[in-house]
Amino acid sequence: MRILAGELKGRRLTTPRGAVTRPTADQVRIALMDTLAPRLPGARVLDLFAGAGGVGLEALSRGAVHTTFVERDRHAVAALRDNIASLGVQDRARVLGEDVARALDRLVREGATFDVVFLDPPYESSLGDTALDRVGAGSLSTVHGVVIAQHLTKRPPVTAGALVPFRTRRFGETTLTFFRSAAYDAGSRADPSERI
Repeated sequence: MRILAGELKGRRLTTPRGAVTRPTADQVRIALMDTLAPRLPGARVLDLFAGAGGVGLEALSRGAVHTTFVERDRHAVAALRDNIASLGVQDRARVLGEDVARALDRLVREGATFDVVFLDPPYESSLGDTALDRVGAGSLSTVHGVVIAQHLTKRPPVTAGALVPFRTRRFGETTLTFFRSAAYDAGSRADPSERI
């Protein structure tokens, strides 16, 4: 796996051994980043179920100022820390090597906010729905922020708190669903130029 574009383009990423994590496919990562491109310069990013960090590191390469990575698998965390060090982005990255629910509670207590939140949970579990609902219920996403859930096409998110879906991108069995706050969604109707 490599960084696909930006200042770190072409740099190789370490991937963890085993089948515990599933790296986001290049085709999906390209589409995701191209869609987010206008939002990334200066953005603060939260990469949940981060694995080896492909999405969050790609965001840093394309202009994000900081990414917080959340991943509990120790092999994935080791690969993620190796990637952060080898790319020289330690001052722009934070790794929370713990369960996503616990990490979200920690971030809410700290008053952290993010412009982009990405979730790529295990497909055959309810962890993604729980995390998405938690993000949507709290203050983690800025008013103008965007939350993206990667999921099986046949299994769209069930709930998203106060978040409203506004776009999907389908790639066979995988779909990206984009959400924003209901408050922003209402305001965007008055300003059609504010689109992703």
